[in-house]
Amino acid sequence: MCWFVYLVRSADNRLYTGITTDVERRLSEHQSGKGAKALRGKGELTLAFAKEVGDRSLALRVEYQIKQLTKRQKERLVLGDESFETLLSGLRSD
Repeated sequence: MCWFVYLVRSADNRLYTGITTDVERRLSEHQSGKGAKALRGKGELTLAFAKEVGDRSLALRVEYQIKQLTKRQKERLVLGDESFETLLSGLRSD
């Protein structure tokens, strides 16, 4: 089973980071208020970033690393800087 890390942008421009095996389903859950409490009542939500990362263990580590980034670094990640590949390369155990 393949896992993804994703960032959702709320109406107030905040970025929420999560993991899932189905990005579209998870975004729908967030939009309907059935997802994370942090996004409930935050207005319109849009998918800002999604990337396949591999297994659940790696996805959890990548999610943690992204959550440690500053807002500016997260925005650079969304824009497609090579920083995601750098982030991944430091976590892979192969």
